Amino acid sequence: MHVHPSLSPRLIQRLLRRLVRPLLGEFLDPRPASRLIRATARQEWKLLALHLGTTVVGALTEGVTLAVIFLAVEILSRPAGATWAANPLTSRVPLLPGLLEALPRTPLFLIFLAVAVLMQAIQGLMSYLSGVSLGDFSARCRSSITALIHRQILDFSYACASRYRVGDLLNHAANGPAAVQGQIELTGQLLIQGLLIALYSLVLVSLSPWLVLVAVGLAAAIVLVQRVLLPRIRRGSHRLTMIEVEISSRVTEDIQGLRLLHSAGRLDAADHALRARMGELEAVMRRQNRLSQVVGPFSAFLPIAAIAVLGAVSLLAFGSRNTGVLPSLVTFVLALQRLNVRLGGMAGTFTSLSRNAAELDRLNEILKPDGKDFRRRGGVRFHGLQREIRFEAVGLRYNPDLAPALTDLELTIPKGRTVALVGASGAGKSSIADLLVGLYAPTCGRILIDGTDMADLDLSSWQQRLGVVSQDTFLFNDSLAANISFGCPEATQAAIEAAAALAQAAGFIEALPAGYDTLVGERGYLLSGGQRQRISLARAILRNPELLILDEATSALDSQSERLVQQAIEQFERQHTVLVIAHRLSTIVNADQILVIEQGRIVERGKHVELLGKGSLYAVLWQQQVGVARHNNSMIV
Repeated sequence: MHVHPSLSPRLIQRLLRRLVRPLLGEFLDPRPASRLIRATARQEWKLLALHLGTTVVGALTEGVTLAVIFLAVEILSRPAGATWAANPLTSRVPLLPGLLEALPRTPLFLIFLAVAVLMQAIQGLMSYLSGVSLGDFSARCRSSITALIHRQILDFSYACASRYRVGDLLNHAANGPAAVQGQIELTGQLLIQGLLIALYSLVLVSLSPWLVLVAVGLAAAIVLVQRVLLPRIRRGSHRLTMIEVEISSRVTEDIQGLRLLHSAGRLDAADHALRARMGELEAVMRRQNRLSQVVGPFSAFLPIAAIAVLGAVSLLAFGSRNTGVLPSLVTFVLALQRLNVRLGGMAGTFTSLSRNAAELDRLNEILKPDGKDFRRRGGVRFHGLQREIRFEAVGLRYNPDLAPALTDLELTIPKGRTVALVGASGAGKSSIADLLVGLYAPTCGRILIDGTDMADLDLSSWQQRLGVVSQDTFLFNDSLAANISFGCPEATQAAIEAAAALAQAAGFIEALPAGYDTLVGERGYLLSGGQRQRISLARAILRNPELLILDEATSALDSQSERLVQQAIEQFERQHTVLVIAHRLSTIVNADQILVIEQGRIVERGKHVELLGKGSLYAVLWQQQVGVARHNNSMIV
C-alpha cells in the first residue's frame, strides 16, 4: 500500500507523541518523581487493572442502558404498522428485528425494563469493585511511598538534612505520597473519561453524523478554555504550594519554640507574622478558586446552547424518518448530557493535574540526588577501640562562604583517657565532637581510629559504640525507661535502673507516680533541663560506650546535682575513653589532657596544673571563673 510522504511512520510517531505527552507527561518524565510513579504503577498493576476494567465494564453497561432506553421509548411511541426493520438501531443488527416482531408490545417493554435494571445493577457492582480497588491502591500507595520518603530523608547525611527546615521535611513526608497517588489516579480518570467520551460520541454519531459536529465543537471550546486557564492555574498552584510550605514551617517552628517566644515576649509578633502570611495565602487561594470555577459553568452552558441549536437541527436530521424520531431525540439528549458531564470531568481532571504538578516538582526536589550528600554505607566494621583516636591535620569548613571552623587540628585521644576541650564560645569545640560522631566529614585531613581512617569505617557500627551527652538534649515523647534504653532494645529493667542511679536520676524518677513508666512529653518538656540532661547521661552510660562525649553535660544542673553527676562521670572515666567539652573548668581539673581551642586551632595543651603554670589563656580563663565564683559566694554570705 502506498503511503503518502507526509504520513511517514516517523511523522505519525511524532504526532502521537505530541498527543500523548500532555496526558502522560509525568509517566514519560525521567525525573525521580516520575520514575516513582512508574514503579508504583507497575507494583500495583493488578489493583489498577481491576479499577480500569470494572470502570470500562460500567461504561459499557451505561451504553447498553442508553440503547435499551432508546428501544423502550420506541415501543411507547412507534406508530401502528411500523416495523422494527425500519428502526435506525435494530435495523443494524441481523435477526434482531424479526425477534422483536415476534414478541407482543407489553412483554417486550417489560423485558427492556428488566434489562435496564440489570445493567444498572451490574454498573453498581462495577462501581463498588472499582471503588474498593482504588481504596486498596490508595492505602498501599500511602504506606509504601511515605516509608520511601522517610527513608530518603534518613539517608541524607546530617549536614545535608540540616539544610532543610523541619516544616519542609514534614511537608514532603505528608504530601509526597498524595502527589504520586493523585497522579496515577488522575491519569486513570483521564483514560476512563476518554473511553466514555468516545462511547457517547459514538452514540451521537450513530444517531446522526451531523450531531458529531456539536460534540466536537463542545470539546474544542472546553480545550480552548483549558489552554488559556491551565498555565495560570499551574503557576498559581506553585505559588500556593510554596506559601503553604512556609506557613507549615512557621507553625512548626513556633510550636517548637514556644518557650523562647514566651520568654522573649514575641508571641504577638509571631501571631502577626503568621496572619500576614495567611492573608497572602487567602488571596492566592481566592484567585485559584476563581480560575478553577470558570471551567464548570462554561461546560454547563455549552450543552444548553447546543441543545437549543440541535432542536432545530434534529428536525432536519430526524424529520424524514417514519420511526425512531422521539427515541432518537431522547437518547441524543441523554447522551449529550452524559458527554457534557464527562467533558466537564476531564476539564476538572486537567485542572487537578496542573495543581498536582506543583507537589510533584517539590517531590522531585527532595528525591533527586543532585546537590545532596548521603550518609555513608558499608566499610570496615568497628568492633572496639584498642589504642587511640588521632586527628591528623584536620580542617572543617561548614560552608565555602564561611570561615573554617577547624584548621590543621592535631589531636590524640588514647584509650581509657579523658581529654577535655575548653575555649570561648564558637572556638570550635563542638565541631570536634561533630566530627567524631560522624555528623560531618573533615574538609581536609583525616581522623584515624586505631590507624583506620574513619572514612573507611562502617559509620553505623562506629556510632552505635558512642555515648553522647549534649547541652541540647532530645527526648522522645515516650516513657523514661524507653528514653534511657534508646539504642539498647535488649536492656533489662535492672540495667536501666542501674544506669539511672549512676547518672543521679533514680531519685527524681522514683518519686514520680508512674516511676520509669512516666511519659516525658514532646521533647521532654515535662522535665526540667537538669532532669533531661541526667536522663541523657543515663542513656549514654547504659550503652557502655567505647567513647563518651560530654558536650556541656552538666550545664543545666544546679551545684548539688552537678557535684553528684561529676562523681558519676569520674567513676565512669576510670574505665572508658572520654572527651569532655566544658565551660566550667572546675569539672575538668582531673582530665588527663586539657586542650585550649581558639579560632579552630589548639593553642595550649597539658594538664590543669601545667596550664596554670604557663599563665596563658587557660590561666586567664581559670582566674576569671574563680573570681566570679568568689564574688557569688560573697554575695550569698
